[in-house]
Amino acid sequence: MSDPLARLLEEAELEARRLDEALAQARAARADQGDDEHDPEGATAADDWSRFTALRQANERWLAEIARARTRRDAGAYGVCLVCGQPIAPERLAVRPTADRCRDCAERRA
Repeated sequence: MSDPLARLLEEAELEARRLDEALAQARAARADQGDDEHDPEGATAADDWSRFTALRQANERWLAEIARARTRRDAGAYGVCLVCGQPIAPERLAVRPTADRCRDCAERRA
């Protein structure tokens, strides 16, 4: 059986590398353009920078969530709700392998 957390980590790390490259390109574009605020062609380099920065920050949060799930797994607590201590349904873990709450506790939190 494959490890869904390892697969998620691999995908998230690949996305981090892609976003880092996009940020590097946006940084270069910002350095090359003097006045991108008046570019009639569309989005400015600053817009690209802001978008990629936000995506990279979201990716960092996702990587941290995966790391926490792997820590729970290594400690033998994976699949156990942090709130009520009951097992998290396998169907929930199949959809969201990083889930740390059962459906009931997650709904109460929202």
